[in-house]
Amino acid sequence: MIDLKKQNKISETKKKKKSLLEDEISRVGIKEEDLEITQELIEEEKAFRRGILSVRDLISPASLKVNSTYLNLGQKFLRTIFVISYPRYISVGWFAPIINLNECFDVSMFFYPVKSAIILKQLKNRVGNLEAQIISDSEKGAPRDPIRETALRDIEYLRDALTQGTEKFFQFALYVTIYADNLEQLDRFSDQVEDIFGSRLVYSKRGFYQTEQGFNSTLPLGNDELYITFNMNSSPIASSFPFISSELTSDRGILYGINRHNNSLILFDRFSLQNANSVVFATSGAGKSYCIKLEVLRSLMMGTDVIIIDPEYEYKYLSEAVGGTYVNISLSSESKINPFDLPRSIGGEAKPKDIIRSAVITLKGLVRLMIGDLNHDEDSIVDRALLETYAKKDITPDSDLSQVEPPILSDLQQVLEGMEGGNELALRLKKYTEGTFSGLLNNFTNVEMDNQLVSFSVRDLEDELRPIAIYTIVNYIWNVVRSEVKKRVLVIDEAWWMMQHEDSAKFIFALVKRCRKYYLGVVTITQDVNDFLTSPYGQAIVNNSSLQILLKQSPAAIDLVQKTFLLTEGEKYLLLECGVGEGIFFAGNKHVAIKVVASYSEDQLITSDPRQLLEIEEAKKEFADSIEEEA
Repeated sequence: MIDLKKQNKISETKKKKKSLLEDEISRVGIKEEDLEITQELIEEEKAFRRGILSVRDLISPASLKVNSTYLNLGQKFLRTIFVISYPRYISVGWFAPIINLNECFDVSMFFYPVKSAIILKQLKNRVGNLEAQIISDSEKGAPRDPIRETALRDIEYLRDALTQGTEKFFQFALYVTIYADNLEQLDRFSDQVEDIFGSRLVYSKRGFYQTEQGFNSTLPLGNDELYITFNMNSSPIASSFPFISSELTSDRGILYGINRHNNSLILFDRFSLQNANSVVFATSGAGKSYCIKLEVLRSLMMGTDVIIIDPEYEYKYLSEAVGGTYVNISLSSESKINPFDLPRSIGGEAKPKDIIRSAVITLKGLVRLMIGDLNHDEDSIVDRALLETYAKKDITPDSDLSQVEPPILSDLQQVLEGMEGGNELALRLKKYTEGTFSGLLNNFTNVEMDNQLVSFSVRDLEDELRPIAIYTIVNYIWNVVRSEVKKRVLVIDEAWWMMQHEDSAKFIFALVKRCRKYYLGVVTITQDVNDFLTSPYGQAIVNNSSLQILLKQSPAAIDLVQKTFLLTEGEKYLLLECGVGEGIFFAGNKHVAIKVVASYSEDQLITSDPRQLLEIEEAKKEFADSIEEEA
């Protein structure tokens, strides 16, 4: 009955419209022939418009065939894969291997916020159930269930985070639609994507009788027609964000390595940052010296002067290969450095009085390293004795520092012997002026730094003398740097030697803070991370270094490194499991996973592998023998 009534009503409406149209035609005076012509024109217009190409015609495929597990879109085959489950822990950048695949695919992520009050109520009930089960097992004498205990800890952590507002709760959906030219290629690509998911304990499935809905869900329309979600809080969802690969490629600078996330080149100029300082932390054999030697070699090609403090003869072969100056500092060597040297000129409005005062403060730190801590009376005596030692050589606030000859350590000893209360201090200094260690500091400087690469070696010194020698060398380098402003890099290898003593650590920290004004970048390298970072000056040096390179770390030091550099759990495990020459490269606010790479020629110059060095020496010997035979 309802259908008949509707049909009668529709027919009556049509008759009324036709009657109204005829009345209008007769009123206006349109002839029936004209009306027919008008209708023909309208039909032709419609036919014309149907023949015109639109944007929709251009982008739409010729055909669409829906199959149970894939779609035929024109000449392309496509399939949608969706994620159904995630592991308890997921690292930052786990999705990057898929994002960086050199294939054609679409990715869609849908986030559905859930009110915290609802989740907190459900979590509260879940906590009650878990605690009841744990108590029940304990009363029965059953062994503890680690799965329940872990779940309870996770839920309690999530409840705290949700209550404090540091975390939010979502339902998260992730879909990937892949494209291929044929079905075989589609299956192979599908297996590759699923294998990458599975290697991270992320379980996925292919769309089955939902291929069209999956394709629609990955179109840029914002429609989720699958709605296959997983409950997640903010942190793991953030780790799924696909755009995590920072780019550290610039127009100028040197090549540090390759970005392990996307295989891009890490080209960087350390002098483009707020300061040019850097720190390098790694275990023994992780490639830290190899990395820095490669940077030194490439910096030399860019016209940068490099100064190196080498504790183990690691840079000698590199220095010889590039025509650098290698200075061996030891008790019996001919190369000597006078700790009383002053900078000839430091530019600006610095007065001789200020330069002398700065030199006295630095020398007091050296004296403490040599003879031990000073009490207040001894500190005052040493301070006055140093001023008088300079005055003995006519070095006063009114002197022209470019025309003076600096004193030596024996002059300080003589001044102390003539001062009341200075005899004991002079006696303690005699070991360095007349005793066993007299060949180290009690001489005038005969070292020249007019080469692009200058290396100072302290390998042949006893452990007791190394901090003293490095302190003196760094002070001498600092005087040279202040005398002439040039683009320089200072490399301090095994810097933990300096961090063992407060005065030397304080001196290095002051150098790191002030070197920017003199166009100098300080590189501190250490394998003893705990000794370096537990020192307050070590932490300050890290804070004043815009570049940080972290290579493979030991389990004993990784927690301190993670806390210092605010590493995620994924970055922490990366540093524990990475290979030689791999790690994390920090530059300002950006950081990327790095792999240090060198050409064959560079590798032959900078290698520290004893086996490789032995092979090089044998090859040299064979070559020399062959030359002699030919001669």
